[in-house]
Amino acid sequence: MEGFKYIKPKRQPKDADPFVIQTGRGKSSRLSMVNRINWAEDAYISDKKERETIGQNFNIKTLPWLALVLTFFLTIILGKTAWLQVVKGEYYYGLAEGNRLRIERIEPKRGIIYDRTGRTLVRNQANFLLYFIPVDLPKDENELHSIVAAISRLITDLNEEDIYKLLSVVDRRSLEAYQPLFIADKIPYEEAMRLYLASDDWPGVVLSQKTNREYLIYGIDNEDQDTNAGHSLSHIVGYIGKINQEELDSYGDEYWPIDYIGKMGIEYFWENELKGESGKKHIEVDALGKEKKLIRQVEAEDGRNIVLSIDTYLQVKLESILIKQLNKLGLTRAVAIILDPNNGEVLAMVSLPAYDNNAFARGISTDEYQILINHKDKPLFNRAVSGEYPSGSTIKPVWAAAALEERIVSEHTTFLSVGGISIGQWFFPDWRTGGHGRVDVRRAIAESVNTYFYNIGGGYEDFRGLGVDRMVEYGELFGLGTQTGIDLAGEASGFLPTKDWKEGVKGERWYIGDTYHLAIGQGDLLVTPLQAALFTSVFANGGKLYRPHFIHQILTGEDKPFSEVRSELVRENFIDAYNIHVVREGMRRTVTDGSARSLLSVPTAVAGKTGTAQWSSKNDHHAWFTGFAPFNDPELVITVLIEEGGEGSDTAVPVVREFLTWYFGEYKGGVDAD
Repeated sequence: MEGFKYIKPKRQPKDADPFVIQTGRGKSSRLSMVNRINWAEDAYISDKKERETIGQNFNIKTLPWLALVLTFFLTIILGKTAWLQVVKGEYYYGLAEGNRLRIERIEPKRGIIYDRTGRTLVRNQANFLLYFIPVDLPKDENELHSIVAAISRLITDLNEEDIYKLLSVVDRRSLEAYQPLFIADKIPYEEAMRLYLASDDWPGVVLSQKTNREYLIYGIDNEDQDTNAGHSLSHIVGYIGKINQEELDSYGDEYWPIDYIGKMGIEYFWENELKGESGKKHIEVDALGKEKKLIRQVEAEDGRNIVLSIDTYLQVKLESILIKQLNKLGLTRAVAIILDPNNGEVLAMVSLPAYDNNAFARGISTDEYQILINHKDKPLFNRAVSGEYPSGSTIKPVWAAAALEERIVSEHTTFLSVGGISIGQWFFPDWRTGGHGRVDVRRAIAESVNTYFYNIGGGYEDFRGLGVDRMVEYGELFGLGTQTGIDLAGEASGFLPTKDWKEGVKGERWYIGDTYHLAIGQGDLLVTPLQAALFTSVFANGGKLYRPHFIHQILTGEDKPFSEVRSELVRENFIDAYNIHVVREGMRRTVTDGSARSLLSVPTAVAGKTGTAQWSSKNDHHAWFTGFAPFNDPELVITVLIEEGGEGSDTAVPVVREFLTWYFGEYKGGVDAD
C-alpha cells in the first residue's frame, strides 16, 4: 500500500514472550496489546495454531457415537419420568395426598324391617369395631409391638398372634395400606371405653361404632306355645355378616373391608334398599393419622325401612301348630305356607326345623356353625322355597284343568274305576281296592281317583289323553319347572320330566307308565311347596298367576311412605273361567265328600286337595294338603307338607284345620260358614 513499507520483524526465540520485544541493547520491553506492532498478523497466526490443536485432539467421526450415547441416556431419563408421572402418577399422588388429606366415610343407618302390622322384626344396636389404617402404624417395630400388646390386653378374645396374622396380609407401602384393616368387632362396652381412651395416642388405630342387627323373636302367650316358635322368621328375614373378599371384588367401591352385608333372606335380597348411601368427610390429618381439620362433608343417606307382607301373628301361630303336630308324630321336618291369592303376597312361611339368626348377628362360633351345617335335618335349609318333593295328588287339579281346556274331557265325562288299569304286565292301581266306580272330574278330584287321571294323562285303549308334551306345557303355565321369582335367594325350580330329558339323561325312551306316574304326581316330577301354593292360588282367584313376594311397602328412614310394591301378574286367562269353576267345585267336594272332611268344622267354607307322595321304598310317604278359604271369596291359600308324615288326610289336614279354625274364629272375630 502506498505510503507504507513492510518491515520484517526480527526472529524471536522459541521461548520468547510474544508480548515482549527484544531491543538492540539486550534488553526487552513489554508492550500492551493496544500498542503492539503487527497485532493483526499475530492474531491470525495464533488462531490457526489453536484450530490445529483442536483438530489433533478430537476426531469428528466420534460425534455420531457420542450423540447415540447421549440419546440413549436421555431416553432412559424421559422414560422413567413418564413412568413416574403418567403410569404411576396416581399411585404416588395418592401416597403424597394420603399423608395429609383423607376421605373418611360416614356410615348410614341400616333400614329397619317391619311386618305388615307394624311390628318390628329387626332393629339396630351399637357395635364397637376396631380397625387399623396400616399406613399410619408406627414404622418402628418396638413401638408397634407395644401397641399390639396393649390391644391384646384390653380385648379379652384377641391375642397378639391374631393381630400380626391380620397385619401380614397387607403391604404397608401400597395404596391398600390406606384402607381399613378389620381387627375385631362385637367389643363389650367396658373394653371399648378403655380402648377408646388408650387409642387416642396410637397412630393408625381406630375404634369405630357401627350398627349390628338384633332379630326379634315373638311367641304366643298360651300353654301350647313351644319355646322355639318364632325362629322360622330367620329363613325369611335372614341375617347380615362381615363382607368377604369375593363380595368386595364383586361390589367394588361400594363397601369397605370392615363392612357388614346381607347374607341370607330379605337382608340379602333387599340389600340395596336397606344399606343406604354412605356420606363422605374430607379431612386433614396430623402425623398420627388423626383428624386435624374438616375440609368438606357430604351427609349419609340412611337405608330405607321395609314393611313385609308377613303377618307375625299368623307366622308364629302356624309355626306353633306345626311344631306341636311334629312332636306328636315324632317327626322334625315340615313346611307350611300362607299366600294371599289375590296379589301373591306371602302372609306366612314356616320351614322346620329353623335356626336363630341372632347367632349369626352376634358372631357365630366355628363349633356352633359346624353343628348347624352337619345337623341331619339341615335347619339352615329353607324347605319352602328350596325343597323339591314329588307332589302326590296335589297336582291333579292342574291336569284336570288342562284336560278340560284341551277338551279331552268335559265336566260330564266319566271313567270306570275298578281298582286300577293294566298295560301288558304292568298294573297301575287306585288307592282304594276295588276302585271308586264311575267318576267324573269333580269326584275324581274329591276322592283322588287315580284311574281317572291315568286316562286323561296317558289315555287308555281307545281313549287318547293329554300326553306328556301337553302336560309339560300346562305344567309350565301353572308355574312348574321354573323358579317363581320370589324375593328370596336359593329358590329351586322343581322338575318337569320330558321325553328328551329321559332319553338324554337316563338313556331310555319314554313309556306310557311314565305318563301315568306324571298324571298322579309321582315318578320324576318334583315341586317346591311354594309352587304348590302358587298353582293352588290360580284356582282360588279364578285363573290368575301372580309372582309371590314378601315386600308390602318401602318406607324412608323416617318411616314415611317411599314406594308401594305392586303385585306382578305373570299370566291370566290361560284356563277358561268355567273350567276353573269346575275344578274349584271338585276341590270343594274334597272337603264336603272326600279326603279332607275334617275341615267341615272350620267356621268358613274350605276347598283343597290332599296328597300322599311316595319318594322312598324304605321311608314313609310325604303328607300334603293345599287349599284355600273362604271358598266363595278366597283371602288365603294354605299349603302344608310334612316330610314322612304318611297320609295327607291324617297328618297335614289337622294342621290346616287348627290354623283355619283359629284364623276365622279368634283372629278374625268369627266368620259364618257358607
